Amino acid sequence: MDNLKKKVVIIDYQLGNLFSVKQACDTVGINARISSEREDIMKADALILPGVGAFIEAMNNLKKLELDTAIKDKVTNGTPLFGICLGQQLLFTESEEFGAGNGLDLIPGIIKRFPEKLEDRKIKVPHIAWNTIYKYSQDWDKSALSEIENNDFMYFIHSYYVKPSDESCVLTKTDYDGVEFCSSIIKDNIFATQFHPEKSADKGISIYKNWALINNLL
Repeated sequence: MDNLKKKVVIIDYQLGNLFSVKQACDTVGINARISSEREDIMKADALILPGVGAFIEAMNNLKKLELDTAIKDKVTNGTPLFGICLGQQLLFTESEEFGAGNGLDLIPGIIKRFPEKLEDRKIKVPHIAWNTIYKYSQDWDKSALSEIENNDFMYFIHSYYVKPSDESCVLTKTDYDGVEFCSSIIKDNIFATQFHPEKSADKGISIYKNWALINNLL
């Protein structure tokens, strides 16, 4: 039966929580495989771009493996993509991270670092915590977050966050110690989260299931 299901590739560029993402996919019945091969990506029916770590290292690895152009070609041609944490950040134009340069530029915007201080108050960076996400777009109910309640908790671990040039792609926002940031996005065939659904208990796993259902992957 699995051979009849659409094929999802979890992109391996040597950074990220690949196996927890694969386990989440297996749990909901997504026919997913981990691969760093350009050919596999080009043949995939959908893509998952996870990641934890430095933006500059991630982009260097994607370019070295010639996966940057493969991802851009597939997404531009309508292939569904699910970005997670660093995988969301890589979709944007550029990062403030020292020496990072450009991202995939599929969504205009920049990656900003949390400030060390806000109004003379220190902020702990990185943001490692369960934190709430709240609705910013009416697309919530039609998105992979349809089973998530407003202000439900999700698991975050990051020092940087995305700042889209056009907020029409912002699906949810989150407040961290007085800094409001974009915690998920949706734009055409792209869905991405700053938080880790696969580490966010049953509600997080439901996001994988709903993303698969929306894109006819089950």
